[in-house]
Formats: sequence, structure tokens, C-alpha cells
Amino acid sequence: MPELDAAWEAVIGLETHVQLGTHSKIFTSASTSFGDDPNTHIDPVVCGLPGTLPVLNQKVLEYAVKAAMALNLKIAAHSKFDRKQYFYPDLPKNYQISQFDEPIAEEGWIEVEVAEKGKATYLKKIGIERLHMEEDAGKLVHAGSDRLAGSTYSLVDYNRAGVALAEIVSKPDLRTGREAAEYASEIRRIVRYLGVSDGNMQEGSLRCDVNISVRRGSNAPFGTKVEIKNMNSFSAIQKACEYEIQRQIKAYETGEKIVQETRLWDESKQLTKSMRSKEGSSDYRYFPDPDLGPIEVSEKLRESWRAELPELPAAKRHRYADELGLSAYDARVLTDELSMANYFESAVRSGGQAKAIANWITGDIAAHVNSNKLSFAQLLLTPENLAQMVEMIDQGKISGKIAKEILPDLLSQGGSPKAIVDERGLGMISDPQAITSIVEELLLAHPNEVEAFRGGKNKLQGFFVGQLMKKTNGKADPKLANQILSKKLKG
Repeated sequence: MPELDAAWEAVIGLETHVQLGTHSKIFTSASTSFGDDPNTHIDPVVCGLPGTLPVLNQKVLEYAVKAAMALNLKIAAHSKFDRKQYFYPDLPKNYQISQFDEPIAEEGWIEVEVAEKGKATYLKKIGIERLHMEEDAGKLVHAGSDRLAGSTYSLVDYNRAGVALAEIVSKPDLRTGREAAEYASEIRRIVRYLGVSDGNMQEGSLRCDVNISVRRGSNAPFGTKVEIKNMNSFSAIQKACEYEIQRQIKAYETGEKIVQETRLWDESKQLTKSMRSKEGSSDYRYFPDPDLGPIEVSEKLRESWRAELPELPAAKRHRYADELGLSAYDARVLTDELSMANYFESAVRSGGQAKAIANWITGDIAAHVNSNKLSFAQLLLTPENLAQMVEMIDQGKISGKIAKEILPDLLSQGGSPKAIVDERGLGMISDPQAITSIVEELLLAHPNEVEAFRGGKNKLQGFFVGQLMKKTNGKADPKLANQILSKKLKG
């Protein structure tokens, strides 16, 4: 047990299972389509029937290598597949084809940006131990009970069995639930940017198992590790970690023994509960798969795939801050989804001022996208027309208020901001003579307020600004209007 004279520290590592977005499974041509009738995407290879032979899907290898490169992992010149003995109803062969001692990639890292509540945002480099390829298992559906037989029963759907997975194993570098959630979130951003997975946690395309222990102080030996499963959101990852940290600390302080086990996160009760004792690697009795040859990725092939990698989220965040002058918050929000980042960059290339474009995208436009369950690629307001609207505001042709008035139509119908403004006569009044004439009319209509202003009640200038905007339907150039109004009020 760790020493008792230091503060408690959590030690957290994540095993992230990413379902690679290929149309067929890892070792067979069976479909990977989600949501179809149970047991309609299985074949003799998936079931491991006698006489069948698995064949590696080359697109799986490509996706796994690209993901490994994006995670700064070293690609192995030589790797192999192994059989992991795994006796469970959701695995029809009773073994899983995975990679044990020679994975496709090892020793990498990613940078995550952590925003802890009440604390300054900080960057942290998280080590990644390995990425390996493997096949997924099926899915058990615990259907209920048979009253006549007096027993409960479960159903099994093998559609997911044999779907390609990339398992990404972090080093135990995480220390808080928030760090764990941010790490998992960054992994999802990266695989989505690459196009190797949709990362949809609700459909099981990205699943995380958390390994967590606590110790007294950063120099103490690691405590007993507990695995937590059944988390389907980043919020659940954070909450499960926070609960388990406190559970383990309390256990140590009361003399209770922590055992190596697998626990489940109960979302409804917001707690972890024991599921089963945790197996060690020796329990799986790994041995090289006799039906699959070694995997060799040539230097030429590696470099051709590396050349196809896009700019990744962390690189975009740094570029937006360094080159475009955006805040860390704006850069983070804009790069969360690739479609949003692409939309933003297209608008900036079309001439829009970066900060103003960012404000519109992260505000009103993002609200429209979210409420209508769209992607930015589906918006009827093109990036070019957003840039045009921002430019019209900068040039004083329309006010921000007018822009907000026409934005709903631009979002629902598309079209040119300039055309809408011209058609509806919404252009800004920026003629000094026209504004002067309106100001003089207002002063004549409100002599008492003019006298009070000149008597020292300077706040009344706001009253006149409001009257002026009301009279012009918000079309008067605010800066010019204030200048003329101030001069006339002072007499």
C-alpha cells in the first residue's frame, strides 16, 4: 500500500477501441452496415467454421497505419496476428484474432488541451503505448426473463462480430477525469479528421475502457488497477473516473482491500459496480494465428499514406491562434468538427475577417446547425456569402443588427446578403447630410431633453441614439450618427 504522508494521486490509462469505417469486415467481405436486422451480416469466416480462412482487408491496414501516424506512433516494419482465447457467447469462434506482442505501431503521443473548471486551461502531452488491429465481438442483448422456465435469458447479435477495430492503449499519464475525457475526445477528433471512423459513441464506433488506480504522491508505487467499462460519452468517462478515484481513496483509508477487477459505470445511479475479476494476459493463452501471415508495410507504402494525412486538430488550433490571432477558446471550438473548420477556412479565404467570421460561426450559425441537426457542409449559407455579409458590416454598408435580421433567411434559403439588402432597402444610411437632417428634427421634437442634456445629464445622449435608430429602422451608421448627434447636442 502507498505511503500515508503524501496527497493522493490518481493514475489513469485508457484503452480506446475505434471501429474502422470500412464497408466490409476485417477478415471477410461481410457487410459492416449498422442498424440492420440481427445476424444478417455473418458468414462462415465470422463464425469460424471448419475449412474457412481469414484474409486481411487491405483498407483496414491502411486506416490503422494512418491512425497510428496521426498519433505519432512508430510503424512496425513487421507485425503479426495472434489468437486470444476468449470464451464468451458474443464470440462465435471462441477466440478473437488480435495482435499481442508484435502490434502494428508503438510509442507515440498526442497533445490535449485541458480546461478544468475554476482553473487555467493547460496543454498536456499524453503518451500512447501502442495501436493494434483486432476483430470486434458480437453484441449481447439482455432481453428479460422467461416466467414459465423461471430464468432470465439473453439474445446475441453477431452483426458486429468481425468488424475491424484499432485498439489504442495510452500510457498511464492521465491524472484526472477531465484529462481522461479530453484525451478520448481528441482521439475521436483525430480519427474523424482522418476519415477512418465516424467515432459515433452511441453506435459503439468508439468505446473506451478506463484503467485507474490511486497512490500516495507522485513518487509512490502504482496501486491496484481497476478497469471500468460501459461508458458511452465523454461526460461519463469523466464522472466514472471521479467516482472511482474517491471510492478507492476511501477504501484505502478505511483499510479495505482494492482488488483487480472489471467494473461497470451505472449512468442512472452515477456509480461504478463490480462486474467480474480481471483477467491477466496469461489467461488468454495467446499464440500466433496459423491462418494469417506476417504483416509487412514497406517504406514506400508508409510514405504514400503519410502524404495523404490531413492537417490535424492540434495543428489547426495552433495555426488559428498564431496566424489568425484567434483566442484559444475560438480555435478549440472551430476545430472540434472538420466540417466547421473547413467552413471557417473557406469564409476567411473569401475575404472575411477571421475574428468576425469566428464569432458568427460559433454563435448564431452553430446554434442553427445544432437545432436542425445539420453539418456545416449542408448549410445553405455558403462560406462565400458569410464573408460577403461580414465585409458589408466592416464597410459600413449594413449594421450588425441588420445582419442578424437577414441571417435567418440566409440560413433557411441561401442567397446573397447584398441582394437581400438591396431588394429590401436595408442598406445603412451613411450620408452625413441625411443623418444631420434627422438629428435636427429629433432635437426640435424633444426640447426638454435637449435642455436637460445641456444641463449636465449626459446619459440622455443614449435616448437620442435610440430615437434616431427607431426613426431609421436601425439603418443609420452608428458611429457617424453618434458623432453628429454629440456635436449638435453640445450646440
